[in-house]
Amino acid sequence: MKLNDILKDSNYKLTQFKPEQITRFEESIFIKEIKGLEIPYIICLVRKKEIKLTPEEAVRQLYLMVLNEEYEYPYERMELEYAVTFGREKKRADIVIFDKQNTTSVNIMVELKKPKLKDGKEQLKSYCNATGAPIGIWSNGDSISFYNRRDPNYFKDIPEIPKASQKLTDVLTERWTIDDLIAKDKLVNERKSLKDLILEMEDEVLANAGVDVFEELFQLIFTKLFDELESTRNKSRSLEFRNYGETETELKNKIQSLFEKAKAKWEGVFADSAKVTLTPSHLAICISSLESIKLFNSNLDVVDEAFEYLINKSSKGEKGQYFTPRYVIDMCVKMLDPKAEETVIDTAAGSCGFPVHAIFHVWEKQLKDKGLNKSHLFTAEEKLPEQTDYVKNNVFAIDFDEKAVRVSRTLNLIAGDGQTNVLHLNTLDFERWDDNYNDNNWLDVYGNGWKNLRKLLKDPKAKTESIEEERNGKIYIKETQRYNCRDFQFDILMANPPFAGDIKETRIISKYELGKKPTGKYQNAVGRDILFIERNLDFLKPGGRMAVVLPQGRFNNSSDKQIRDFIAEHARILAVVGLHGNVFKPHTGTKTSVLFIQKWDDKLCPKVDDYPIFFATMQEPSKDNSGEKIFVKKKDFPSTVIAKNKIISEGMVAEPVDHYDELPQNLDEYLLDSHGHLIVKHDLFNHDEMTQDGIAEAFVEFAKKEKLSFVGK
Repeated sequence: MKLNDILKDSNYKLTQFKPEQITRFEESIFIKEIKGLEIPYIICLVRKKEIKLTPEEAVRQLYLMVLNEEYEYPYERMELEYAVTFGREKKRADIVIFDKQNTTSVNIMVELKKPKLKDGKEQLKSYCNATGAPIGIWSNGDSISFYNRRDPNYFKDIPEIPKASQKLTDVLTERWTIDDLIAKDKLVNERKSLKDLILEMEDEVLANAGVDVFEELFQLIFTKLFDELESTRNKSRSLEFRNYGETETELKNKIQSLFEKAKAKWEGVFADSAKVTLTPSHLAICISSLESIKLFNSNLDVVDEAFEYLINKSSKGEKGQYFTPRYVIDMCVKMLDPKAEETVIDTAAGSCGFPVHAIFHVWEKQLKDKGLNKSHLFTAEEKLPEQTDYVKNNVFAIDFDEKAVRVSRTLNLIAGDGQTNVLHLNTLDFERWDDNYNDNNWLDVYGNGWKNLRKLLKDPKAKTESIEEERNGKIYIKETQRYNCRDFQFDILMANPPFAGDIKETRIISKYELGKKPTGKYQNAVGRDILFIERNLDFLKPGGRMAVVLPQGRFNNSSDKQIRDFIAEHARILAVVGLHGNVFKPHTGTKTSVLFIQKWDDKLCPKVDDYPIFFATMQEPSKDNSGEKIFVKKKDFPSTVIAKNKIISEGMVAEPVDHYDELPQNLDEYLLDSHGHLIVKHDLFNHDEMTQDGIAEAFVEFAKKEKLSFVGK
């Protein structure tokens, strides 16, 4: 009997266990006929007697094998269903391991439960507190967590438990390099996300710490990114974002010093005066949660997800701007195919997904030109001169939300290795941009980016203007420079503008043709996304191309015909891709589509009245109805599982990517790409030649047939 048959109606999974362990376990299952039913049984590894095999028991028996074979604990030191006393009440702990010297003292407490981590951890903590056990383990067969009980109110996340021959201090005091972090990355080995860890920290520490959660976590992630980058560039360097046994005060001083170094390298994200304000004890808990995760990978999606959560929580959702999933971004980038000599901008940047992924796209081409391939630390490795030049000169982003801009600057600074053109500007209110130019505080942060952006103005020359200024009751004439900030000369624009809310300021509406009614009179209120359509076209040079996410209604509502006519007048419609309704969940279920256009140009895109348009609809949901990502399993692409065994990168942790060729029993495991990342299930494009060709590949073939100017170059 297969374990998947036993677990099919439960929430338990087996991703924590090796295939050979599962196979051996399945071979030991036997069937007993009871009242005409065939019931699976097994001989318990600890109790040495026949027991009925339930889903919970299957996970428990498998974990007994792990404790015995991998951690070398003898079964004789273990007990199942151990009675834990709470006053007059007794509860049963799944597994306990007794101390080697004191055989009645519980050393390790193990809970194997199907509830969510938060519920399971609370139960585990209560058992550890009641028994005095210093080590706790929680798992559901899919994710796993290890804890060291310091006191009843503080359970420290630890990367591993000691083997039977080790002490806990052997695990905690080991100096870590970046290679250690790669091998023991909690996000890979424990099937967690950075968002999960943030939620834990919020529940346990930050909610009661009296601090701005966004600011404190942003500081810590920012600091850890710097620490990882330094160690990637110097593989022998010990990571500093880690508690090696320092006192809480010593640890805080070390982290503050590291934060100062990060601020010095990546200026314009935090004020010079910014400090880590968490108390030493609260900080120690947060460091414990974050120290064993690797933020850098081949596409920065780990930090993307965390920042998306933090910003949505603090502000974004109120403005109707939701971060674009990275697989949607990658589809857009593949379809528009940015070149190293082309300029790119996102006018509603969020966490800078479109620009950063455009950077990665171009960088990968630049590496291939030199016969090189990207690694799983692609984003942290030393960059080629032409790669940093591309970011410095060609990539731009704008957003009106200050927190989003700071996140965008962080990711772009990392990508650009210290260079960024991310600006805090209101895209729609371009008349007020010059006010920023006269603001010294704004210039201190964004001045270099503003100078670079000015070079791409259609008319980059400044005009001198005299303005009146009152000082001490007297009127003074002040001369200032003004720029025509409406029209630019960008090659590519990609954006997901905010949907919700209307613009009601007449001053702004009057600057846009789409602000008018069909009668020619200006409206009192206009949807933000409508004005963004016209504004985005202003940013493009003739022949420039754009991908913009819009509500589905803009494409088929009769009331929006004026908008569609406006677009058709100014650009060729290349494609319309309908996204699945779950793409932006849990934030919104609004149906959206991506519009791809190319601005009319006599040479690159000559205007014609009749031409074919590429239409496609996303079929795979990518997320469930709760907004949780759906990941590809090996059974979805079994041929890929066999073929891709040979491309697993050196330096990656052996487990879980060393058994792609062990078929067929592993097909229910998640498929990992060549860098050890989970793959979201979608049909937008072929993920590293591991999934099916999708919409992007179909569009490329369409574009070649139509001989579009940007294809095949």
